[in-house]
Formats: sequence, structure tokens, C-alpha cells
Amino acid sequence: MKAIICGAGIAGLTLARRLNTLGWHVVLLERAPGPRTQGYMMDFFGPGYDAAEAMGVLPRLHELGYQVSEACFVDRNGRTRARLDFERFSRAVNSRMVNIPRPDLELALRENLPTEVDLRFSVGPVHLDNRSDGVSVTLSDGRVLHADLLVGADGVHSTVRTLVFGDERNHLRYLGFHTAAFTFHDPEIHARLEDRYCLTDTVDRQIGLYGLRDDRVAVFAVHRTGDPALPTDRHTALLDNYGSLGWLVPDALAHCPPSENVYYDQVAQIETPRWHSGRVVLVGDACHAVSLLAGQGASLGLAGAYVLADRLRRAASIEDGLGDYERLWRPVVEEKQRTARGGVRWFLPHTTAQLTLRRLVLGLTRVPGVDRLVARSQTGKPVTTITELGQQGDSTTGCSARR
Repeated sequence: MKAIICGAGIAGLTLARRLNTLGWHVVLLERAPGPRTQGYMMDFFGPGYDAAEAMGVLPRLHELGYQVSEACFVDRNGRTRARLDFERFSRAVNSRMVNIPRPDLELALRENLPTEVDLRFSVGPVHLDNRSDGVSVTLSDGRVLHADLLVGADGVHSTVRTLVFGDERNHLRYLGFHTAAFTFHDPEIHARLEDRYCLTDTVDRQIGLYGLRDDRVAVFAVHRTGDPALPTDRHTALLDNYGSLGWLVPDALAHCPPSENVYYDQVAQIETPRWHSGRVVLVGDACHAVSLLAGQGASLGLAGAYVLADRLRRAASIEDGLGDYERLWRPVVEEKQRTARGGVRWFLPHTTAQLTLRRLVLGLTRVPGVDRLVARSQTGKPVTTITELGQQGDSTTGCSARR
């Protein structure tokens, strides 16, 4: 069997490897000219951690990851106002967590991609013919590909989702924030950060800084805005929204690269009535973006792709496999979406009173037992392990390349 996967991010790379392992011929398409280089640090845990372990890539993730001692919130003079001990948070998820930048997670998955997978950059779908016996995809380079299955793993602004299910505005829930990320090289700032993730203790806007290898510094920014439209000049937007924050922020913004080298997007969730139609299916952020408020988008994207491949392996037909995947995985991500929406005031306080309350709550995390309660409030219910999930609702025979 043949699959076309659109999007060479976390979900797309995971699914490409898993389907190839199951005997599928896989073509992996990516609109960007190359791998993504910008992205923020993630606390990678949960079902994606389990799936990474099952795939054998977990040792590489820990090799690429970072030992972060704490998240500390500082005022404009650099004085610490609140902190969160990462060791305590890690224990709250049974120490099954790694701090890793998103580009490095993708690197580990890309390194693990079998050579048989046909990975193509600078190309994507512009038209498709979705039939009961397969799908034909017209690409931006004029070529036409035919396959048994088309997968949209192309993120929040999925082209595949638009082609199959219509206008993005019908599926995107804007959460009222814009976010940005970039990296720069500065040994002095790097030394001042040490092994901490430092964030501004501010209302309605926040910048976080953390050190990477080779004296590089990563910047994560988020601010409230009622306008979902993205700025045409990302560089200027960052200066305008964050330039007056104090501390190390002006120095960091002085290193801000040109707009084309800055990651910038809405903070949003995707809610679509169906994840599959005919021989087309969505995976990862394309169908269930939880947003950075949930802190588990990468984990859920990797795990969702793993579950999709598993259901295709177990099902009697492709159609049965797609139905099983959505039935099992949708409740998991919808609960994480609800948790994220409920934690907005903790993620970025809107008032001084909320800011003060967050400081008090973070202070209480040093009390034994409270750390787990705070972690649970931010991460939601524990997810059934990948192994246990795979045992639910099994079909009778497998849908493999041999059929």
C-alpha cells in the first residue's frame, strides 16, 4: 500500500516511519524548503514520551535535551518573584519527561526516518481527488501522485484540511494570543541564564529566555491581542510589543533576526467535526491542535500518529482503521483542549491580582503533594498508555501492505 503524508513535522515524521515499518510505501511532502530551525523549548512528556520509547528514539531525545533546573519569573530589574522547580514537576509526571527544543525533536525523528521514505521539500498539495478506492493528489510542482491514503499532518494551517473540509475559519478557535520564537548567539546573556528558564513576571505579555548549546539563546514570546491577524513585519511587531519590558529583553530583541527567520503565529486550537473522509485523514495539529497553553502539542502529535499507524495495522480495512483511530484518540485530545482553555489565567495573567495569585501558587509547589496538584491542573488527566490504548477496540485482521 502507498501513503502520501503532507507535513514533515513531528506527526508526519512519526507516521512515515511507522507506516514504512509496516510495509507501506511512503511519500512525505513538506512545503518549506528545509527543516524547521525556529521553535521553543518543550516539556516533552505524556503519551508522546511513551510512543518515542516504543519507537526506540527516546535515548536520542535525552541526548539532544537539556537539564533545566527551574523556571524563574523575574521583574524588570531581574529580581526573582516566583519559581517552579523542574525536578518537582518532573516527579509529578513520574520523571518521564525531557526538556527539548521542537527543532531538535524533529531532528531526532528525521534521523530515525528509513531511507525508503521518499522525503520531498518545497512541495505540497494544491488539489486532490478523494475516491473510495484511493486518492490522487496534484502537487504544487505540477506532478500528480496516486495513493491508497492521504494524510494531512501539515499543522494548524493545514492545506489538506482546507481541501477536504473547507475554510480554516470554520475549524480554528483563536485563543486571544500571538506567539513568537527565535534564537541568537550571545555568550554574556547565555552565562547569566545558567541552566534556568527565565521569564518576565508580567501582565498580558511575556518573554522567556533560556540557554542552548554553543552560547546560543532561545527566545519565546507571547502576548494578548484581540486581533487574530498576523503582522506583515514580525520583527517590528516584537519590538513594539515587548521592547519596554526591561531586564534582558531589550538586549535580546537587539538580536532579533529579520522577519523571515522569526517563528510567529496565532495561539489557537483546531476543532473539526471529522478527522477523516474517504481515503483522507488528519493527524497532529491539523485536526486537534491543543495550543501551547496545554504544553503537550508535540507529545499528542507524536502519539496520535503512532495510534493512527497502529489502528491501520490492526483494522480489517483502511476505512475501519481511520474510524478506530478517531474514536480512540479524539476524547484524549479534546480533554487536553478543555484543560488548556481553563488555564489561560495561569499561563499569562491578565491582571495584577492574577499575577500575584500565580506567584502564591508557585510558592506552594514547594509543599510536598501540592506540586502534583499544580501539575495535574496544568496537564489534565493522565493519558492511557500507548500500549493500553492499542488494546482497545481491536478489529479482527490487519490492514497491511500485504493485502
